[in-house]
Formats: sequence, C-alpha cells, structure tokens
Amino acid sequence: MALVGPIPVVRCLPSDGRRFRLLSRRTCASKLVVRCTAEPLSREVEVEEGQVGSVLKFAMSDFAVASQVSVGLQGRNDELMFEATVCDPNHPLYNSRVVLRHLVSTQAKRRGHRALEVLHKLARRRLMYHSYAIQVHGYVTQTSNTDDDPFILVHGYHGSYSLRHWLQLSDWLPTLEATLALDEEWVRRVGDNTIGGPAVTRQLRLTRILMRDLLIGVNYLHSHGLAHTELRLENVHISPVDKHVKVGILGNAVDFDEKKTKESTGKNTERRNRMIAFDMRCLGFIMAKLVLRELMDASVFSDFKSFLYKGNDPSCLREFLLPILCRNSPSGNIGIQMLDRNWGAGWNLLSLLLATKPCERISCLNALRHPFLCGPKWRVNPSMDLMRWGLGSTAVRMAEDYIYGHHQRKRIAYFIELMERLNPNSSLKNWIHLLPGRWRLLYSTGRHVGLTFRQPSHRVLITDAYLSFSDMSNADKPILSISANISFTSISTPHWPHDKIGTPGSLHVTTNTNLSPGRSYGNSSNSTYGNSFGSNWEVPPSLPVAKFHVGEIDISMTIGSDPNVDEAQGVLKEVRIQIPQEMFDLTRFACGTYIDSRLLVLRGVNGSALLFTRSCF
Repeated sequence: MALVGPIPVVRCLPSDGRRFRLLSRRTCASKLVVRCTAEPLSREVEVEEGQVGSVLKFAMSDFAVASQVSVGLQGRNDELMFEATVCDPNHPLYNSRVVLRHLVSTQAKRRGHRALEVLHKLARRRLMYHSYAIQVHGYVTQTSNTDDDPFILVHGYHGSYSLRHWLQLSDWLPTLEATLALDEEWVRRVGDNTIGGPAVTRQLRLTRILMRDLLIGVNYLHSHGLAHTELRLENVHISPVDKHVKVGILGNAVDFDEKKTKESTGKNTERRNRMIAFDMRCLGFIMAKLVLRELMDASVFSDFKSFLYKGNDPSCLREFLLPILCRNSPSGNIGIQMLDRNWGAGWNLLSLLLATKPCERISCLNALRHPFLCGPKWRVNPSMDLMRWGLGSTAVRMAEDYIYGHHQRKRIAYFIELMERLNPNSSLKNWIHLLPGRWRLLYSTGRHVGLTFRQPSHRVLITDAYLSFSDMSNADKPILSISANISFTSISTPHWPHDKIGTPGSLHVTTNTNLSPGRSYGNSSNSTYGNSFGSNWEVPPSLPVAKFHVGEIDISMTIGSDPNVDEAQGVLKEVRIQIPQEMFDLTRFACGTYIDSRLLVLRGVNGSALLFTRSCF
C-alpha cells in the first residue's frame, strides 16, 4: 500500500481522440504537482498532501469481493459495480466496506479521473466532505499501463439503498425514520420539538431533514466552485452510520470558471449562475418526488416534466397536479396537504426551484431559510412575495370549500382586498404581459358560483367557467380578445341522479377590449366587496388598476344534438343564475385589480370581485 499524490499519474484517452501526455512531475515538502497536456491545451493541478484530496492506490489483492451487490448500487451501462471489504490489516481502511466501480469505456474512465481530480477543491473543509458527499478513497492500479485497461474507482459504501429505493418501499416512512433514529435531539436540527404525530406531519418532518441535508451538501460544492450536474434519486444515499444524506461521486462535476481573466469574468459569472440553476432544478425534481409519491410512477412524472418543458409557469403546478393526484385519493392526498401547509409555502419553494428562467431559481442558502424547510420553533421573516403567495393560497383553499358560511365569505373578501393592495404588477405593461392565457373562475364576492340549497326549475350542474385572453395588440394601443366559456350538464330527470350524468352543454361569450391604466375611486355607497352577501368592504381608494373598455359581445350556446327550444331557454336562465353576471355579460367588467403568474382579480361595475386561477390546457 502506498499513499500517493491527489491526482494519479495515468494515461487517459479523451472522447475527441486526444492523448494526455505526462510532461513533468516534481515533488516538494508539502505539495505534489502533476502537469499534463492535451494538445493544444495544457494545465497544472497542485494539491496539498495529507488533506481530503489524498488518493490511495490499491491492488485487487487488498479486497475480499462480495458475491452479491446491493440493489441500490446501480451504475451506468459502461460501469460494473462490486462490493468489497478491505482485508489488508496494515491498511488504514482495514475491515471497511467499499464499492469498486469498474469503469470500462473511455467516457467512464474520464468520469473516474474527474472524481479524483476535483477532490483538491474540497480539501479545505474535510468534515463537510465526509458528512455530505460519498468519499472517494482511490483507485486500483493495473499491472499493465495501456489505454485498454479498465479503471477501477474505490469509494465509500453508504447502505444498500439509494434514495429512490427507499421511496419505493411500501413502508418507507417508518423504515426511514428507524434508519435515521429520529429523536427529539435530532428533530431540533430542523426547528421541530416533537416526534411522531399524523402521517402528514411525520412525512413533512422527514422531508425537511432530507432536503436540508441535500441543500447543505450541494451548497458545499457550489461554494468550492463546483456544480454536481447529476443530482438524481439514484445518486443520493443515506448513511446509516452518521445519518447524513450523501450526494453521489463527482464524476461529472463542472468547474464554474476554468480561466480567470479580465475578459472572461462576465462569461464565468454567467456560467456559474447557469450551472447553479441546473443543480437547483434537479433538487426541485427530487423534492417533488419526496413529497408527491405519485411522481415515482414514470408516466405521471413524464406528464409533470412535460408541463414544465412546455414553458408553463411552475407557480401553476397545484392547478395542474390537483386533478391528477386526487383522482384515486377521495380522502385527500398527503403530499398536497404537506405543500398546502403554512399558506402554501411548499408550492412556493417548489416553484422557485423549478422556475422557468434560470435567473429566477432560488439558491441553496435562501432555500434553507424558506419557511417550508423550517420547523415551527424557528422564526422566519417572510418576504413580501411570500406574503402575497400566502394570501393567494389561503383564498384559493377557502374558495375550494364551495359551500361558504358568512365568516368564510367575509374572510375571502378581506384576503382579496389585501391582495389588491399588494399587487406587484400594477403597470399596464405587466398586465399585457401576464393576462393572455386561460383562467378558471374560483370565486365571486357578488354571487355564489354553482348550486346552492335552493331547488331549481331546471337541473343544471356547472362544470367549469373559464375566461381566456388573447393578445391582439398593435402599435397604437393594446387590444385583447376575451372569451368566456362555461361548460355545464343539463339533467332532465325530476330528481338528481347519483352519478350526475346528463346532457352536456356549453356557453360561449366573446368580445374585444382595450386596456388603459387608471385608478379606482370607489366608496361603500356604490361598490362593495361581496355586496350580495351583506359585506361592507370599501374599494381601496386610488388603487392602480387596468381599466377594460369592452366592445360588442357575441353569445352562443350548445346543448345536446337536438335540443328543445323551451328546455334550452330554461337551461340558459338557470346557467345565468348560477354564474356571475360578468361572465355572461362581459361589458360588466370594469377593471383588473390584481394579477401575477397564477392568480387574477377582476372587478365588475357593481364592485363585486371575481377571483381566477391560471389554468393550463
């Protein structure tokens, strides 16, 4: 056994066919310098001995290779995985269990050399490296020194399961809790002071522990100028020894800046931000699978990724996932309950991790301070954006209750008023940019949407009500096309059937509108919040709004294949009773008072507010 310098002197063949050639090797008291060249580039790497970067040379005779391999040790197609125990009594790793990663192809060998090469960047904080990364011990020397020889990387063994295999267990929650040996001392590290409890609380606590460990480990890499680039459930392990999450070996780790010159400073900054954003997106996928177990299904996860890759805003994920995840969960989905807690903080963090623009993704340090990952014992000062998010999420969840008491109607109206006062996009330019799309009607302060306890003359069940905006602006003024689409089911039987099956129908209203900036000067005498319900919330004075100037409207209705005229008139009358007047008569829209990437509030001429959420096709 021999302790050698941090970078093994080996020959490797890059993917483009260039051959590395050893130019010189010099040793001083504290450093080993290896200089290699690959035409036309040359580079020099130096690492201090005795630190994390020290690499051990092994021989195959030093190991007792096991006859089987744990299911969690899954390599690539050009890798072979073996479990082994160091059997040399003179070795510092004697009796330690290790993994032998047999790298066959040229690209796999490059990954192995890269995993050894980056160790010198992680040498300054040895404890962090051992706690949050899979430790690479060294490599196995070969008797011959040819390019066709395989390269065998030796690294630490951290249990038989990767995080993916943990989550695939039917009893993964209690098993993982037992593996981590959660006690009161442990949960204090995530700001909690209790153990046990209902399944939602236990899973949320465990998610905080795992995600915080992952974020600390990835932030450790980022602070040393490295991006992992391969963060997946298969590359994450949980050590049963120190109870920490370990990120996989850094075979594809990328340096943020390869050259430090004045000319390349701007490019290096851009490269750094792009690489960090890529890792954060990968962490977002890991968090989504941790919380929403349904995403472990390949088809559901494919739909999830397709939603994001099509350019949809991640802030609308709840609207997209709710019908998918609750399809087979009549009692409620645990993952959705977790994300809905603390005013929807989980959805906010998920949207920041998966933001469409890399520059908008949250950093590791800011994610560690996010309320979703902080327990109840930690005080968190939320940002204004997070406060807006919480108000909107609370209003949406209350609106989903459908049958409202008087106190609920007052609270929803109050939350809408606060949202309008905190509107972050009050300028007309922001309205023109955010308004196009499809919006689903959630709530109206002026009228209860859908059925109530009354007995209707014609039985009509409202399915959905949408408002769609299309940008038709020209150089002179902004013009939008508005389309209201109300789908319903007409039931001809005298009593409501159990399955609610009837004749489908739809109502379409279209018009064009001009937008202009303005301010509201409402008062309680002519416009109130929820005036049909007896509330007395005054319209905020001098509120910046986007005023609508609606033109002529076109109305059409479709019902069945051969509708009866009298029946159609009765159905139309009932539909008009169940939906707000503004959805039928678009000229009654006065202005817009709040808009962001997921929520919209429009005001009618009578002061009633309509709350919409962005819907995806």
